[in-house]
Amino acid sequence: MIQMGFFIPAKARISSKTLDTKQKISAFSENIMNKLKIAVQKSGRLHDDSMKILKEIGISVDNGKDQLKASARNFPLEVFYLRNGDIPQYLRDGVVDAAIIGENVLIEKGSDLAIIERLGFSKCKVSIAVPKLSNAKNLKDLAGKRIATSYPNTVNSFLAKAGIKANLHIINGSVEIAPNIGLADGICDIVSSGSTLFKNGLKEVEVLLKSEAVLATSPKISSENQKLINTLQFRLKSVLRGRESKYILLNAPNDKLDDIISMLPGMNSPTILPLAKEGWSSLHSVIDKNDFWNVIDGLKANGAEGILVCPIENMVL
Repeated sequence: MIQMGFFIPAKARISSKTLDTKQKISAFSENIMNKLKIAVQKSGRLHDDSMKILKEIGISVDNGKDQLKASARNFPLEVFYLRNGDIPQYLRDGVVDAAIIGENVLIEKGSDLAIIERLGFSKCKVSIAVPKLSNAKNLKDLAGKRIATSYPNTVNSFLAKAGIKANLHIINGSVEIAPNIGLADGICDIVSSGSTLFKNGLKEVEVLLKSEAVLATSPKISSENQKLINTLQFRLKSVLRGRESKYILLNAPNDKLDDIISMLPGMNSPTILPLAKEGWSSLHSVIDKNDFWNVIDGLKANGAEGILVCPIENMVL
């Protein structure tokens, strides 16, 4: 009987031991690939704004319907979708490394947690409101009265500082209805546009604090993930600077350049390019969007022409 065999080239011979080693290496590589865990509000305006800014800093997150966790495709990051009020405890316990959260929630439930960046969106107030026909004009006028709120720690803190005593009724949700059903003489709740107060026959009499979205971190964040949060924060700063600035291009007579430059310092100094028209130059710079119209008026008064203003997507310094 003739036995036939097949010759396997050396490069093609892979032992089971080699395969096992490669699998272990692959598993090890996956394990050492750290992912930053960040929490955002599960739904609502803060959720939408949070996901928008993550997209603007180049992080793509695929989130199917009703998912509580999703991974980014192009950054070592996992997003946890949580109830806003639960996020401080998740940060405290180290379940998540960071969170985009309303500052008002941190003041109420997480004053021990570090805020590393103010994000400038989802702005609101925590305010005292009373029925429109009430004679109360401020928090002091509610001394000895009943105040309904979802923010007992915040209210108690302000009451203590002002030396005022009041009876708090803690309600989770639909705080505005409390005065109308005789449960309270006033309320303390978040106010954005004021439309909810108006619809419920209430008027704002005192603002306890102003709030916006912030980036907060866990006290238990690892050194590896701290590097990732530093990268994330760098990107956020670039986007936030861009949102607050405008890129401006204009033509100006050379004898007016010094006056115009004094109005447009730019990030370092304006860029000036000579034009084909003798005695004129093109000037490029960056201005604060909040000073936009005042600057434009000054430029026109100093002979600037052909002024173009463009939005800035990112501004890296």
